[in-house]
Amino acid sequence: MTDARPPRTSLASPASPASPSSAHFIGLMSGTSLDGVDGVLVASADGRVLAEAYLPFPSDLRETLMALQAPSENELHREALAANALAVVYAACVRDLLAAAGLSSADVTAIGAHGQTIRHRPGEFDGVGYTRQLNAPALLAELTGIDVVADLRSRDVAAGGQGAPLVPAYHQAMFSDAGETRVVCNLGGISNVTILPATSLGQPVYGFDCGPGNALLDGWAARHIGQSYDDGGAWAATGRVDDALLAALLGEPYFRQTPPKSTGRDLFHAAWLDAHLAAFPTISPADVQATLVALTAQCVAHDVLRYAPDCRAFYACGGGTRNRTLMQAIAARLPGVRVATTDALGIAPHQVEARAFAWLAERCVARQPGNLPSVTGAKGPRILGAIYPR
Repeated sequence: MTDARPPRTSLASPASPASPSSAHFIGLMSGTSLDGVDGVLVASADGRVLAEAYLPFPSDLRETLMALQAPSENELHREALAANALAVVYAACVRDLLAAAGLSSADVTAIGAHGQTIRHRPGEFDGVGYTRQLNAPALLAELTGIDVVADLRSRDVAAGGQGAPLVPAYHQAMFSDAGETRVVCNLGGISNVTILPATSLGQPVYGFDCGPGNALLDGWAARHIGQSYDDGGAWAATGRVDDALLAALLGEPYFRQTPPKSTGRDLFHAAWLDAHLAAFPTISPADVQATLVALTAQCVAHDVLRYAPDCRAFYACGGGTRNRTLMQAIAARLPGVRVATTDALGIAPHQVEARAFAWLAERCVARQPGNLPSVTGAKGPRILGAIYPR
């Protein structure tokens, strides 16, 4: 997510009214871009989205969530209060979804609530480490009267995995093709790819975080043009890519690590960018923005060409798909590859991650594994999530 969209609630399918007797799941996703919450209400039987909603974060909550990305004074207390405030926004999103679909809380089996990642340090201690998604799932269950599935990453980390990305399992279920190798790329605050070999090949799925997505772009736009994002990439399009700065940014050791790997704002934050910019005191802000677009595009395209050289179709999702300049930069670096959004596969780009966490909640309730060890590096398949009864 990278756009300051107004609140939105809508029926996302013109299909017939939902049956109260069928199972329904809700997926809630607030990503690294820290702009707000995307929610979907899904019919379990056929995966149809019956309603979707988006609620932006109140400015004070967004500022707190941003501050909690780094160590700060009294952060345990501030984190607890922010988690409660996040649960209130989540609950409001759930109410909007139920109203749009004409359902009650009794019609929903569970909510899959990802929470807000504030630290991600897999492998930090004795090969295990931790990942921290700020959330208050017990409060969310109390506010909505619906079971909540949360803490979806820590079980994979406990099994020696990265705990991320988790969405590739959903990508595999929804987007794989027998005849061609595809790549699905989420352009969120952090960019990540899922490599889906043609199923006829019998090869494992791979996925990992490439590097920065919208996080640096949005932060730079907020600092210099007073907007929470660069609408359509129009500002970046006025600048020029500075090759020397781009080379310096690409010198980050993370880009040379081999998968499984994952990252976040723990690494790619404003201070990281400022440290590199110190050597380029005369570069214009627009040129920096253009170079940040090139950085994201280069990281994504490089990983596609390196790890999926037989890729013929690239499908993007997430808020970065609205950045035309970024999408064009990626396409220019993938000659011979069809570049489109997941709209082409029947799922709106802004729905993919929320739908994935509804799917993961359903897997948890059914006691089915939700991770892909080939992606995360975990010792094996694991049931993900903890259930907080209503």
